[in-house]
Amino acid sequence: MKRALRWLGRLVAVAVGLVVLLQVYYFVVIGSYRFVDPSDTAFMRSHMALAREKNPDAAMEQRWVPYARISDNLKRAVITSEDARFAEHDGVDWDAISKAYESNEKVGNEKVGNGDRGGKDARRKARIKGGSTITQQLAKNLFLTGERSYLRKAQELVITYMLEFWLSKRRILEIYLNVIEWGNGVFGAEAAAHHYFGTTAAQLGPSQAAQLAVMLPNPRYYDTRRGSPYLAQRSAVIARWMGDAELP
Repeated sequence: MKRALRWLGRLVAVAVGLVVLLQVYYFVVIGSYRFVDPSDTAFMRSHMALAREKNPDAAMEQRWVPYARISDNLKRAVITSEDARFAEHDGVDWDAISKAYESNEKVGNEKVGNGDRGGKDARRKARIKGGSTITQQLAKNLFLTGERSYLRKAQELVITYMLEFWLSKRRILEIYLNVIEWGNGVFGAEAAAHHYFGTTAAQLGPSQAAQLAVMLPNPRYYDTRRGSPYLAQRSAVIARWMGDAELP
């Protein structure tokens, strides 16, 4: 019995040690992002691996551009749409999470009729909110998988606070806008501007920026449904309010 307990203790110690080493790895890598631009992300690698299973020639569109070469229109639109208190919170907006939970409870209680079931389901899904901040989304995209579990969420929170510790809000937003998914195989503001509007990230106008911001929660869906009434309506709302967004 004592021998079994000793082995169990050793296994627990090894597991704890591996977890600690993983956190040290994240901490060091994130620290390097103060000076080095990430070449890719865990989400990019996962997406492209799945895409190439279906099509070996699948390619990824992504071109890094510095913060100064990304339109302020896009920065303001994304902050307005995704994380209005980005400049104020410490990585996690607990008030937004609480409001998102309440909102999703209301959406979940809505009854969808039989007529136009697909369209109503799509609109209902579009209204569901996650409450994740820009920093949390970046943490997930840089290092984690799409798996949903309490352990993965806990790791996301740890990485989120590491990002806020090492990086300025300006740098966090710069990395986010360069790596976030904006369509099937489309990552980053420069590739998105070219893919949807044939322009550069620096030249995006207010309405174009608002449309890209609204696409973020479900970019592959809107990539093939650019005439969506919800996309147009929500973009108009974002365009109306984005001038009030505080930029880092």
